[in-house]
Amino acid sequence: MFRIKICGITSVEDALMAAEAGADAIGLNFYEQSPRYVTAQLAEKIVEELRGTYSADEVAVYGVFVNATADDILWVIRDANLYGNDRGLGIQLHGDEPPELIRELRSHGLGTSGDLLQAFGHVPTVPITRAFRCRDADLAQHAAYLAKCQELGALPQAVLLDAFAPGVYGGTGQTVDWNAVRERSKSLFGLPLVLAGGLTPENVADAIATAKPDAVDVASGVESSPGKKDYAKTLAFVATAKKALAGLGR
Repeated sequence: MFRIKICGITSVEDALMAAEAGADAIGLNFYEQSPRYVTAQLAEKIVEELRGTYSADEVAVYGVFVNATADDILWVIRDANLYGNDRGLGIQLHGDEPPELIRELRSHGLGTSGDLLQAFGHVPTVPITRAFRCRDADLAQHAAYLAKCQELGALPQAVLLDAFAPGVYGGTGQTVDWNAVRERSKSLFGLPLVLAGGLTPENVADAIATAKPDAVDVASGVESSPGKKDYAKTLAFVATAKKALAGLGR
Protein backbone atom coordinates (compact mmCIF):
# COMPACT_ATOMS: atom_id res chain seq x y z
CA MET A 1 0.00 0.00 0.00
CA PHE A 2 1.42 3.36 -1.00
CA ARG A 3 1.39 6.39 1.29
CA ILE A 4 1.79 9.30 -1.14
CA LYS A 5 0.64 9.19 -4.75
CA ILE A 6 1.17 11.90 -7.35
CA CYS A 7 -1.64 11.39 -9.83
CA GLY A 8 -2.14 12.66 -13.37
CA ILE A 9 1.46 12.21 -14.48
CA THR A 10 1.78 13.03 -18.19
CA SER A 11 5.52 12.93 -18.90
CA VAL A 12 8.69 11.03 -18.14
CA GLU A 13 10.14 14.14 -16.52
CA ASP A 14 7.24 14.49 -14.09
CA ALA A 15 7.31 10.78 -13.21
CA LEU A 16 10.99 10.93 -12.34
CA MET A 17 10.50 14.20 -10.48
CA ALA A 18 7.69 12.72 -8.36
CA ALA A 19 9.84 9.73 -7.50
CA GLU A 20 12.83 11.94 -6.69
CA ALA A 21 10.61 14.03 -4.41
CA GLY A 22 9.84 10.87 -2.44
CA ALA A 23 6.38 9.81 -3.65
CA ASP A 24 5.92 6.05 -3.53
CA ALA A 25 3.28 5.91 -6.27
CA ILE A 26 2.28 7.73 -9.42
CA GLY A 27 -0.99 7.69 -11.33
CA LEU A 28 -1.41 7.48 -15.10
CA ASN A 29 -4.85 8.61 -16.26
CA PHE A 30 -6.40 6.66 -19.13
CA TYR A 31 -9.66 8.64 -19.19
CA GLU A 32 -9.69 10.37 -22.57
CA GLN A 33 -11.71 13.37 -21.40
CA SER A 34 -9.23 14.24 -18.68
CA PRO A 35 -6.65 17.01 -19.24
CA ARG A 36 -4.20 14.52 -17.73
CA TYR A 37 -4.96 11.73 -20.20
CA VAL A 38 -2.07 9.62 -21.46
CA THR A 39 -2.06 7.10 -24.27
CA ALA A 40 -0.91 3.53 -23.76
CA GLN A 41 2.19 4.31 -25.81
CA LEU A 42 3.14 7.29 -23.63
CA ALA A 43 2.39 5.30 -20.49
CA GLU A 44 4.75 2.55 -21.63
CA LYS A 45 7.52 5.09 -22.19
CA ILE A 46 6.96 6.68 -18.79
CA VAL A 47 7.08 3.35 -16.97
CA GLU A 48 10.14 2.13 -18.86
CA GLU A 49 12.07 5.27 -17.97
CA LEU A 50 10.86 5.19 -14.36
CA ARG A 51 11.92 1.57 -13.95
CA GLY A 52 15.39 2.45 -15.20
CA THR A 53 15.98 4.20 -11.86
CA TYR A 54 13.23 3.19 -9.43
CA SER A 55 12.04 -0.34 -8.70
CA ALA A 56 8.45 -1.44 -8.32
CA ASP A 57 9.00 -1.65 -4.56
CA GLU A 58 10.08 2.00 -4.49
CA VAL A 59 7.40 3.53 -6.72
CA ALA A 60 4.13 1.86 -7.71
CA VAL A 61 2.33 2.77 -10.94
CA TYR A 62 -1.45 3.05 -10.84
CA GLY A 63 -3.55 3.03 -13.98
CA VAL A 64 -6.58 5.29 -13.44
CA PHE A 65 -9.74 4.30 -15.31
CA VAL A 66 -13.16 5.97 -15.51
CA ASN A 67 -16.16 3.86 -16.54
CA ALA A 68 -14.01 1.55 -18.64
CA THR A 69 -14.99 -2.06 -19.28
CA ALA A 70 -12.86 -4.95 -18.10
CA ASP A 71 -11.78 -5.53 -21.70
CA ASP A 72 -10.78 -1.88 -22.06
CA ILE A 73 -8.66 -2.10 -18.91
CA LEU A 74 -7.00 -5.33 -19.98
CA TRP A 75 -6.21 -3.92 -23.43
CA VAL A 76 -4.57 -0.83 -21.95
CA ILE A 77 -2.51 -2.92 -19.54
CA ARG A 78 -1.32 -5.06 -22.42
CA ASP A 79 -0.67 -2.21 -24.87
CA ALA A 80 1.19 -0.15 -22.27
CA ASN A 81 3.14 -3.20 -21.06
CA LEU A 82 2.13 -2.46 -17.47
CA TYR A 83 1.88 -6.03 -16.17
CA GLY A 84 4.84 -7.94 -14.76
CA ASN A 85 6.83 -8.66 -11.63
CA ASP A 86 8.91 -5.52 -12.18
CA ARG A 87 6.01 -3.20 -13.10
CA GLY A 88 4.43 -2.51 -9.69
CA LEU A 89 0.99 -2.08 -11.25
CA GLY A 90 -2.16 -1.07 -9.41
CA ILE A 91 -5.60 -0.15 -10.76
CA GLN A 92 -7.75 2.78 -9.65
CA LEU A 93 -11.41 2.84 -10.60
CA HIS A 94 -12.54 6.46 -10.48
CA GLY A 95 -15.93 6.50 -12.14
CA ASP A 96 -19.32 4.90 -11.60
CA GLU A 97 -18.17 1.31 -11.97
CA PRO A 98 -20.46 -1.35 -10.45
CA PRO A 99 -19.18 -3.95 -7.98
CA GLU A 100 -19.57 -6.53 -10.72
CA LEU A 101 -16.66 -4.96 -12.60
CA ILE A 102 -14.33 -5.64 -9.70
CA ARG A 103 -15.52 -9.24 -9.66
CA GLU A 104 -14.87 -9.50 -13.38
CA LEU A 105 -11.37 -8.06 -12.97
CA ARG A 106 -10.70 -10.57 -10.21
CA SER A 107 -11.66 -13.35 -12.60
CA HIS A 108 -8.70 -12.20 -14.71
CA GLY A 109 -6.35 -12.26 -11.70
CA LEU A 110 -6.49 -8.52 -10.96
CA GLY A 111 -7.38 -7.28 -7.49
CA THR A 112 -6.67 -10.61 -5.83
CA SER A 113 -4.70 -10.88 -2.61
CA GLY A 114 -1.48 -12.77 -2.23
CA ASP A 115 0.65 -14.61 -4.77
CA LEU A 116 -0.90 -16.99 -7.26
CA LEU A 117 1.36 -19.87 -8.21
CA GLN A 118 1.82 -20.68 -11.86
CA ALA A 119 4.13 -23.05 -13.66
CA PHE A 120 6.56 -20.21 -14.37
CA GLY A 121 6.58 -18.65 -10.91
CA HIS A 122 4.53 -16.03 -9.08
CA VAL A 123 1.88 -13.83 -10.58
CA PRO A 124 2.32 -10.25 -9.35
CA THR A 125 -0.48 -8.90 -7.20
CA VAL A 126 -2.34 -6.01 -8.85
CA PRO A 127 -4.29 -4.15 -6.14
CA ILE A 128 -7.50 -2.32 -6.97
CA THR A 129 -8.35 1.00 -5.35
CA ARG A 130 -12.00 2.03 -5.61
CA ALA A 131 -12.43 5.80 -5.67
CA PHE A 132 -15.64 7.36 -4.40
CA ARG A 133 -16.65 10.94 -5.17
CA CYS A 134 -18.32 12.21 -2.01
CA ARG A 135 -21.40 14.40 -2.54
CA ASP A 136 -21.81 15.04 1.19
CA ALA A 137 -20.61 13.95 4.62
CA ASP A 138 -22.64 10.73 4.56
CA LEU A 139 -20.60 7.71 3.50
CA ALA A 140 -23.55 5.30 3.73
CA GLN A 141 -23.89 4.78 -0.03
CA HIS A 142 -20.21 3.91 -0.28
CA ALA A 143 -20.50 1.47 2.61
CA ALA A 144 -23.46 -0.13 0.82
CA TYR A 145 -21.38 -0.41 -2.36
CA LEU A 146 -18.62 -2.20 -0.44
CA ALA A 147 -21.18 -4.51 1.17
CA LYS A 148 -22.20 -5.57 -2.32
CA CYS A 149 -18.56 -6.10 -3.22
CA GLN A 150 -18.13 -8.31 -0.17
CA GLU A 151 -21.22 -10.27 -1.15
CA LEU A 152 -19.64 -10.88 -4.56
CA GLY A 153 -16.28 -11.82 -3.03
CA ALA A 154 -14.75 -8.76 -4.68
CA LEU A 155 -13.70 -6.19 -2.10
CA PRO A 156 -11.08 -3.76 -3.43
CA GLN A 157 -7.73 -3.49 -1.68
CA ALA A 158 -8.23 0.18 -0.76
CA VAL A 159 -10.77 3.01 -0.89
CA LEU A 160 -10.07 6.54 -2.11
CA LEU A 161 -12.33 9.44 -1.12
CA ASP A 162 -12.43 12.38 -3.51
CA ALA A 163 -14.66 15.44 -3.82
CA PHE A 164 -17.72 15.33 -6.05
CA ALA A 165 -18.17 17.76 -8.94
CA PRO A 166 -20.86 17.20 -11.61
CA GLY A 167 -19.44 15.60 -14.74
CA VAL A 168 -15.86 15.68 -13.44
CA TYR A 169 -13.90 12.61 -12.34
CA GLY A 170 -11.05 13.81 -10.13
CA GLY A 171 -8.65 16.71 -10.30
CA THR A 172 -11.33 19.21 -9.25
CA GLY A 173 -9.33 20.99 -6.57
CA GLN A 174 -12.30 20.67 -4.20
CA THR A 175 -11.96 19.11 -0.75
CA VAL A 176 -14.01 16.48 1.03
CA ASP A 177 -15.27 16.82 4.61
CA TRP A 178 -12.20 15.75 6.57
CA ASN A 179 -14.08 15.47 9.85
CA ALA A 180 -16.68 13.20 8.25
CA VAL A 181 -13.91 11.01 6.84
CA ARG A 182 -12.42 10.57 10.31
CA GLU A 183 -15.76 9.95 12.00
CA ARG A 184 -17.31 7.61 9.44
CA SER A 185 -14.44 5.81 7.73
CA LYS A 186 -14.90 2.79 10.00
CA SER A 187 -18.00 1.98 7.96
CA LEU A 188 -15.77 1.29 4.95
CA PHE A 189 -14.96 -2.29 5.99
CA GLY A 190 -11.58 -1.42 7.53
CA LEU A 191 -10.01 -1.00 4.10
CA PRO A 192 -6.95 1.25 3.77
CA LEU A 193 -8.17 4.79 3.17
CA VAL A 194 -6.65 7.18 0.64
CA LEU A 195 -7.61 10.84 1.04
CA ALA A 196 -7.80 12.96 -2.12
CA GLY A 197 -9.57 16.09 -3.28
CA GLY A 198 -8.14 19.60 -3.11
CA LEU A 199 -4.97 18.68 -1.26
CA THR A 200 -2.04 21.11 -1.48
CA PRO A 201 1.31 21.56 0.24
CA GLU A 202 -0.39 24.17 2.42
CA ASN A 203 -3.32 22.06 3.69
CA VAL A 204 -2.15 18.46 3.55
CA ALA A 205 -0.83 18.43 7.12
CA ASP A 206 -4.18 19.64 8.47
CA ALA A 207 -6.02 17.20 6.22
CA ILE A 208 -4.02 14.26 7.52
CA ALA A 209 -4.26 15.33 11.15
CA THR A 210 -8.04 15.73 10.84
CA ALA A 211 -9.08 12.86 8.55
CA LYS A 212 -6.39 10.39 9.71
CA PRO A 213 -6.07 8.54 6.38
CA ASP A 214 -3.60 5.80 5.53
CA ALA A 215 -2.42 7.62 2.41
CA VAL A 216 -2.93 10.76 0.34
CA ASP A 217 -3.34 11.38 -3.38
CA VAL A 218 -2.77 14.67 -5.18
CA ALA A 219 -3.05 15.92 -8.77
CA SER A 220 -4.01 19.54 -9.33
CA GLY A 221 -2.59 20.66 -5.98
CA VAL A 222 1.00 20.26 -7.17
CA GLU A 223 0.59 21.55 -10.73
CA SER A 224 1.67 24.68 -12.55
CA SER A 225 -0.97 23.89 -15.20
CA PRO A 226 -3.27 20.88 -15.79
CA GLY A 227 -1.07 17.85 -16.29
CA LYS A 228 2.18 19.66 -15.60
CA LYS A 229 3.67 19.08 -12.15
CA ASP A 230 5.59 21.78 -10.32
CA TYR A 231 8.80 20.56 -8.68
CA ALA A 232 8.75 22.89 -5.69
CA LYS A 233 5.09 22.15 -4.94
CA THR A 234 5.60 18.41 -5.32
CA LEU A 235 8.66 18.41 -3.09
CA ALA A 236 6.87 20.44 -0.42
CA PHE A 237 3.75 18.27 -0.61
CA VAL A 238 5.64 14.99 -0.21
CA ALA A 239 7.82 16.28 2.64
CA THR A 240 4.83 17.71 4.52
CA ALA A 241 2.67 14.63 3.96
CA LYS A 242 5.42 12.27 5.08
CA LYS A 243 5.87 14.18 8.33
CA ALA A 244 2.12 14.30 8.99
CA LEU A 245 1.61 10.60 8.22
CA ALA A 246 4.55 9.72 10.46
CA GLY A 247 2.80 11.63 13.22
CA LEU A 248 -0.12 9.20 12.87
CA GLY A 249 2.24 6.24 12.92
CA ARG A 250 1.65 5.53 9.25
